Amino acid sequence: MKSHLIGILLSFWVAVSPALYFHSGEREEKCIIEDIPSDTLITGSYKVQQWDMHEHRFLESAPGLGMFVTITTPTKELLLSKLYGPQGTFSFTSHLPGEHNICLQSNSTKLISFGGSKLRIHLDIRVGEHFLDEAIAQAKDKVNEVNFRLGHLIEQIHHISKEQNYHREREEYFRLTSEETNNNILWWALAQTLILILVGVWQMKCLKDFFIAKKLV
Repeated sequence: MKSHLIGILLSFWVAVSPALYFHSGEREEKCIIEDIPSDTLITGSYKVQQWDMHEHRFLESAPGLGMFVTITTPTKELLLSKLYGPQGTFSFTSHLPGEHNICLQSNSTKLISFGGSKLRIHLDIRVGEHFLDEAIAQAKDKVNEVNFRLGHLIEQIHHISKEQNYHREREEYFRLTSEETNNNILWWALAQTLILILVGVWQMKCLKDFFIAKKLV
């Protein structure tokens, strides 16, 4: 019973991802980094508001204002580069695990004529989530609805398992890297100690030869 409850809570945590917003200027590119496992669906939605200098508040963006959405993989491979409107939704599937860059940039040509170049961009990124079909979710057939929601829950649990495996792999990689670094530091310390001993012996020999040459000993 506890394992089922934990699975439900974890799936709820995955399904609810907090949205964020940030400000952007004319032709200014804003990027966020998402650390994503491989073969994972990422869905993003955004909405742009524009600062009105006369009313001194953010208003709904003017028609015609566009946003370039660019997504690159950890190896700098371009996954998506497309011009959307002032409000849009984009999605992609990761092919490699690691940090993906999600960048947004205004087309800027519509900003000056509307009294300013300050934008507020509301962005919501969902990782590994497939949205419920509202038509099915609101169906009168409760059996089909429950089956569909159960399948959706199982899919979320599979995503959680994939996410945990990915973090275990990252943890193992960092552990091996740390051990290798510690070994290198140890060998470097031993090498420094050996060099200091050799330099000391050489200095003592030079000093002895000097005293013999001067007939001080």
